[in-house]
Amino acid sequence: VIRRMIEGAATLPEWVKARSIRAFQLLAEAEAATHGARPEDVHFHEVGAIDSIVDTVGTVLALHLLGVDEVFASFVPYGAGTVWTAHGLLPVPAPATLRLLAGVPMCPGPPSASGELVTPTGAALLKAIVSSFGRPPHGFVPEKIGFGAGTKEFPKHPNVVRVTIGTVHDLGKPHANPQAVGGSPVAARPAAAP
Repeated sequence: VIRRMIEGAATLPEWVKARSIRAFQLLAEAEAATHGARPEDVHFHEVGAIDSIVDTVGTVLALHLLGVDEVFASFVPYGAGTVWTAHGLLPVPAPATLRLLAGVPMCPGPPSASGELVTPTGAALLKAIVSSFGRPPHGFVPEKIGFGAGTKEFPKHPNVVRVTIGTVHDLGKPHANPQAVGGSPVAARPAAAP
């Protein structure tokens, strides 16, 4: 259903459709492996909501419209504690999130931010769009900075994500580096010829 919705969006560029569909495919594979099912049989609970589709497609479309060629992300904070889901109380990171983040460098989140810091949808989006995790590449020159805020409240820590768009001058091509506060995204655009 989600794939058909995205493929049927006539005005979306193919680049946006492909990466958005990839994120949901990765999510379906992780959920299927977690529950012993086939990806095509996965019923999305929390992630099936329209807002997850809008968040995913909107993020990929924004990268396209901003002319971002490559995305780099900080290490991903794994959170702590438990989270309530459609499947009951689960440890953080939730099993599907952890499967999606296999091979991705992780770090502890802020001590005051207990709970889920990366959702399965967020992890799938990172896997679908990020080229590499860690520090921004050498030669990255920040040009624009944006922030987004989530609705979950942490007592002593902001629930925000920062995106920095800039150019990697030693590579001559644009990049994006996503990082949550404690890790922030960064996006790069192509560098102008010297």
